[in-house]
Amino acid sequence: MLKPWMFDEKLTEVEGKIRSVSDGSAWGWRPTRTNTSMTDTVTFQRVRLLLMVTLVLGVTGVGAELLLLEHTDGFKQGVPVALLALGLIVLLWHAVSKRASSVRAIQITMALFVASGFIGMVWHYQGNMEFELETYPSLSGLALFKEAMMGATPALAPGTMIELGLIGLAYTYRHPLLVHPAD
Repeated sequence: MLKPWMFDEKLTEVEGKIRSVSDGSAWGWRPTRTNTSMTDTVTFQRVRLLLMVTLVLGVTGVGAELLLLEHTDGFKQGVPVALLALGLIVLLWHAVSKRASSVRAIQITMALFVASGFIGMVWHYQGNMEFELETYPSLSGLALFKEAMMGATPALAPGTMIELGLIGLAYTYRHPLLVHPAD
């Protein structure tokens, strides 16, 4: 029989069991109490590193592909090759210096990547459309659009520059070197 002075002890014991079931320690799990800001910082550092590796591999790979395809004939074809070279230089500078100015340079370069991607898609489409109209002057409307999109120069290929630019901008988003200590 439960005596009045034992009631508090029993209540404390039951509360402890309920707590252990709710936090998982009843099954051998250890409840973890972590500093969330520290965990977030480590997570953001790892994500930022993954974005940088992806960006460097992407810029290097696309640059090599454009050179192998001899995508260097004239100004329009030289723009993405020059931007990719600039991107590698800026990323190398950032890896060496780790300054706010290098992060800003990455942002500017990546904005140029995005802009060049959109412009490149227009140029590819226009080139394909001109070729199709020379070959089949009667084409118009949806048929012309379809043939221009499926033409000799891949109309959506410059979208890779947009993708790389967005990866670079994601890398710089709320970058620690840009955040003021007072914030």
